[in-house]
Amino acid sequence: MEKLKTRKIILASGSPRRKELLEGLAIDFEVDTRNSFEETYSPDTPHERVPVLMSEGKSYGFHRELTDEEILITSDTMVLCGNEILGKPDSKEDAVRILRLLSGRTHEVVTAVTLRDNRKKETFSDTAVVHFKELTDSEIEFYIEHFRPFDKAGAYGIQEWIGYIGITGIEGSFYTIMGLPVHLIYEHLLKF
Repeated sequence: MEKLKTRKIILASGSPRRKELLEGLAIDFEVDTRNSFEETYSPDTPHERVPVLMSEGKSYGFHRELTDEEILITSDTMVLCGNEILGKPDSKEDAVRILRLLSGRTHEVVTAVTLRDNRKKETFSDTAVVHFKELTDSEIEFYIEHFRPFDKAGAYGIQEWIGYIGITGIEGSFYTIMGLPVHLIYEHLLKF
């Protein structure tokens, strides 16, 4: 960790969850969300490539050049149920549709992370599997009304009420599902 004290870490994400998770590593960093990247991809892009492309796009869309001592962290999380990528819901109706789709099923959450300085870039990803119980319409309505999950891929946060009552099991890292595989970030930062 001493090596990191000579570097300035920048988290390029406005997500309060990602900020909280990175704080858990006890490293100094700042948040800078200024970015010009448009989050779009071709429909024929293989699913497993989408979070990597988005994370790298966010990295290169950062608003300025990096200095010698800076390391930029960008990330993207994708929820995949069957063959459908479930992004952030754009309405209450969309959130209901997404949660009904996840209900009683297993889905994957893939989070990709890009570390970049002014000399090199490294991107890695982690996948976790989430098992949901059958959710009732009243549970879905309650969750959406009280927790407004419109800023979350897959229309839910594992650390919120729906995770407490609806998730019956996970395979992989809880933090990957929250949006930042901090165990991998720690390892990669030490090598970077």
